[in-house]
Amino acid sequence: MSGKSIFDKVWERHVVHGQLGEPQLMYVDQHYIHEVTSPQAFSGLKEAGRRLRRPDLTFGTFDHNVPTVNIYDIRDVISKAQMDTLARNVYEFGIDHASHGSQKQGIVHMVGPETGRTQPGKFIVCGDSHTATHGAFGAIAFGIGTSEVEHVFATQCLWQVKPKKLLVRFEGRPQKGVYAKDYILALIAQHGVACGVGHAVEYQGEAIEALSMEERMTICNMSVEFGSKMGIMNPDQTTYDYLKDKECVPQAFEAAVADWKTLVSDPDAQYDKVITIDVSTLAPMVTWGTNPSMGVSFDQPFPEIRDMNDERAYNYMDMAPGQHVGDIEIGYVFIGSCTNARLSDLMLAAEFVKGKQIAENLTAIVVPGSRPVKQAAEALGLDKVFMEAGFEWRDPGCSMCLGMNPDKVPEGVHCASTSNRNFEDRQGFGAKTHLCSPAMAAAAAIHGRFVDVRELV
Repeated sequence: MSGKSIFDKVWERHVVHGQLGEPQLMYVDQHYIHEVTSPQAFSGLKEAGRRLRRPDLTFGTFDHNVPTVNIYDIRDVISKAQMDTLARNVYEFGIDHASHGSQKQGIVHMVGPETGRTQPGKFIVCGDSHTATHGAFGAIAFGIGTSEVEHVFATQCLWQVKPKKLLVRFEGRPQKGVYAKDYILALIAQHGVACGVGHAVEYQGEAIEALSMEERMTICNMSVEFGSKMGIMNPDQTTYDYLKDKECVPQAFEAAVADWKTLVSDPDAQYDKVITIDVSTLAPMVTWGTNPSMGVSFDQPFPEIRDMNDERAYNYMDMAPGQHVGDIEIGYVFIGSCTNARLSDLMLAAEFVKGKQIAENLTAIVVPGSRPVKQAAEALGLDKVFMEAGFEWRDPGCSMCLGMNPDKVPEGVHCASTSNRNFEDRQGFGAKTHLCSPAMAAAAAIHGRFVDVRELV
């Protein structure tokens, strides 16, 4: 009899009803909510006269619409309504939350791990596709739609068909100047944005084991851009050390760890598909087009036009086949988002900025992903490093990742961004987004164009 993967083990723990191969009713351990996808779900709950089944397993954050210059100056009518509605609902239904302007405020996928709510073995959902981030802890975590948010509100359960399993092994040791963001961008560039469709992706290998929890979250975060709504990793000592003494971890922590240690993939676990990448062959990655698979390593030319999607992407980005990453003139730099706004990301970026000045005619902003990260960074003097170099140092929020708040890239301007999506108009109407690591974004701010950070380390 073949062994089981961590995904199998966690899935089986949460089946309430149903047979394998058909929709199964799954129990939800942790439901994260934010201001954008929860209002209609709360309204449906009220109209049906239902109560919230488990407010104690629900946690709210304010992040997508939050301004990062003056967090209380919310001028967009829809944004203000969404935030006010969530504020009313969390109080009405007795939901714990990181209130707007509080010491815990931040992006939902950062606040969950920081408070210790995200733990190995949990089944986690949120009305946001990048919920896959939490899989770095050995949890099944994925984004859901607004109607599903209401279903979880009412029942604490969700109907799901178990997906296939895809194993991605990252082996080897990276060159200096190559980081976790480059791993996931390289995977997507090599295998496409649809490779993970219908699969839960498990990440293994010595290159994964060597990463910090923050780096692991970066990889799981972009599982969605790989086509899968779920990414998962085996918990290990790095995981337990990160969670120890966090606010919401079990009081019987050692007993919890003993259980978590059983939630790892067996050596003979079976997978429907296996991909292996040797990270020692990777170089810094940058996207040239309008989906995350349209990326190249620093020393590769942009590809020839293969189809109408490439042609449209080149036209939108005002780029051409045969050009190189170093040819892109950068006008904006964004260091932030649920992909790369953790303390280690800011520390990495600061290494390439300290004692230097950003290029002329360039705007660069740093947006910590949460208030605790902002305060920790300021305690290390990182705010001064960035501001002295000409960066703007902002308050926490989703910011320029998605253009749902005042932070937007001007039309026609190329932006080096540490976020997760480079779709047309994603960061503002006509914005031209290039995804990259915090190191590459920081170096681009100084030079006004992308440079090979391997030569700067």
